[in-house]
Amino acid sequence: MVFTASQIAGILEGEVEGNPEIAVHKLAKIEEGEKGSLTFLANPKYTPYIYTTKASITIVNKDFTPDQNLATTLIKVEDAYESFSKLLEYYDQVKNTKTGIENPVHIAESASYGEGLYMGAFSYVGENVKMGKNVKIYPNAYVDDNVTFGDNVIIFAGAKVYSETIIGNNCVIQSGAIVGSDGFGFAPTKNGTFSKIPQTGNVILEDDVDVGAGTTIDRATMGSTILRKGVKLDNQIQIAHNVEIGEHTVIAAQTGVAGSTKIGKRCMIGGQVGIVGHITIGDNVRIQAQSGISRNVKDNEILQGTPGWNYGDFNKSYVHFKNLPKIVNQINELEKKIDSDNN
Repeated sequence: MVFTASQIAGILEGEVEGNPEIAVHKLAKIEEGEKGSLTFLANPKYTPYIYTTKASITIVNKDFTPDQNLATTLIKVEDAYESFSKLLEYYDQVKNTKTGIENPVHIAESASYGEGLYMGAFSYVGENVKMGKNVKIYPNAYVDDNVTFGDNVIIFAGAKVYSETIIGNNCVIQSGAIVGSDGFGFAPTKNGTFSKIPQTGNVILEDDVDVGAGTTIDRATMGSTILRKGVKLDNQIQIAHNVEIGEHTVIAAQTGVAGSTKIGKRCMIGGQVGIVGHITIGDNVRIQAQSGISRNVKDNEILQGTPGWNYGDFNKSYVHFKNLPKIVNQINELEKKIDSDNN
């Protein structure tokens, strides 16, 4: 796809300084820009690169005034970072405008779908599936029976959505993700083995949920595993059965959430966090990477460590922890001095 500076300025409501007809066909970092690429300058520490970049077009803030000659055409906007993000979103929408049904695919006769459907080769849609408008199902994706999709849902290659799952509007399931697999439910028996407990519930993803590559969301034992509106999950996350995650919470890679835990709204959870089951985490909670959470958490807490405790207290204590050998030596010396004085 090729865009001119004037076309991009029109999308971003910006002003062109330079050649309005110069064209770009790819994106680049400002320090790696080359002819035919588009970049942006938002962080002042990258300003020197604008005088050396070979990018054809650079998006900058309106208050930017060069003090050297520039080889790049400028597009001036109110907020360069926000505008570049908007352009990335627009580019992604254009890139994902595929429609039509490739061959071979399987789509059950009882399935229904709205206009703008795309099904890639070797994808599968089961019985009684209901899909809204502009649904995109990429090659080798699997959609089981009785699944419901809203509008503008994207299921990338190799993802799997199991039966009874309900997915709202504007959701994205990345490659290799599994939504609606059986929860980890087993009961111990008298002879020391484990008997499987049927997982009869489902998964509900509300609008604007993103699920990263390789992430697994288990169906509920009974009822629903629920991700509320705007939840964002990174890659390789485990969400267990009957978990509920509040609106606009974000979770980084390799985190695991055990069964029946409730996580509040607008939480930020770092990578490799472990959260036990059957606890409640409040709203606006921040959990640092590699923490272990084994208790209920109140609103607005910031936690670090295993078990997780107050972030400020953790950092103060860690200063002493690093000096622990020195402190022990000092105590030993004091004990020796006291013994010597007493003798």
